[in-house]
Amino acid sequence: MDRYTVISADCHAGADLLDYRPYLEKKHHEAFDAWAATYVNPYEDLLADTADRNWNSERRLRELEADGIVAEVVFPNTVPPFFPKASLMAQPPTAAEYEQRWAGLQAHNRWLADFCAAAPGRRAGVAQILLNDVDAAVGEIRRAREAGLTGGILLPGVPPGSTVPELYSEAYDPIWAVCAELDVPVNHHGGSASPPLGDEPAARAVFMVETTWFSHRALWHLVFGGAFRRHPGLKLVLTEQGSGWIPGVLDMLDYYHGRLVSAATKASSGSSTGAAAGASAGVSTAESKFGAGLAEAMGKGPSSVWRDNCFVGASFMRPHEVPLRDRIGLDKIMWGSDYPHDEGTTPYSREGLRIAYAGLPREEVAAMAGGNAARVYGFDLPYLDSLAAVHGPTVEEIAEPLKEVPAGATSPAFAPGGSVRVW
Repeated sequence: MDRYTVISADCHAGADLLDYRPYLEKKHHEAFDAWAATYVNPYEDLLADTADRNWNSERRLRELEADGIVAEVVFPNTVPPFFPKASLMAQPPTAAEYEQRWAGLQAHNRWLADFCAAAPGRRAGVAQILLNDVDAAVGEIRRAREAGLTGGILLPGVPPGSTVPELYSEAYDPIWAVCAELDVPVNHHGGSASPPLGDEPAARAVFMVETTWFSHRALWHLVFGGAFRRHPGLKLVLTEQGSGWIPGVLDMLDYYHGRLVSAATKASSGSSTGAAAGASAGVSTAESKFGAGLAEAMGKGPSSVWRDNCFVGASFMRPHEVPLRDRIGLDKIMWGSDYPHDEGTTPYSREGLRIAYAGLPREEVAAMAGGNAARVYGFDLPYLDSLAAVHGPTVEEIAEPLKEVPAGATSPAFAPGGSVRVW
């Protein structure tokens, strides 16, 4: 085929607020009606005429096909019942908030199953969970998978000071276990896990600087927490957090892992061979205390975990990130358009692919633009190939370097300059 099969590994959708009502358990209807009657949506894009791109299935298919995209991984976007804002950015609920918030997310999952069923084989819906009740989360993961949601789960952020345990806690082992058992990817999306900062100009700027770092924390929490040692089939996907930071962060994690494990091993060796031998063979240091038990708890080193278990939803991958693709892993990178967000590449996704991937070998582009996502999320690639034969961008088109940014483009994919971020 002379066209690429493009799967966006990062798109967003959700119901219009009142359309969630039929998906709520009836016992919550009265409370929902009262809440919805006074709720004021804080998002301009969800009040605009184009808001229906989040839930209008036919419009969505039309616009994605026109953009060269034949399938999508669907993250949440709109405000579910009983939430003050989009759930992706919300703080973990308090005990008093939990029951209604959980009912709201379950309503979204039910709606999403129907939304995905409206375009069979073309949408991998990402189910939402909360971490307050692990058993309830496990049950919802099983139910969502049975309902046809193939995008895995959205791992909520755990900002500092949360009322739930940190992500490295073994308390979440039942979640990792069921995800590994069902081959359900665990997705952690950019924007989650940031603590509340306020609305001053400085606070908004600090949020932009720090938000990806807070999202990255899931990686080292699960690595150092040993989740992948205990559940070797677990898959972690980090989405819309950039990709150029990954090699440097893996180097840093390997460095700390090596130092801490080495110091702890030497200290242990000294204590087991007697005080005299300990003076030369093993000395207890601050690093040895921090590294005690780490090797046994986590198993493989961070780079090995990344190689075996992790992927990146590299939304609108930028040109300065592309030379790092071998260090990131060509089999790890999944391009995304971020439809329907303003920062997404739609309706210029072909140009977004060109500015990043022009001049690369065809097989590399095919993997990053769709093949890897098909493997991770279980899409039927031959079926999507048949759709791409009509709607996909041509190989010749993507090979042509982009000389001029489209006048209407608003995505950072087209921003001039750019360098590899620290995180």
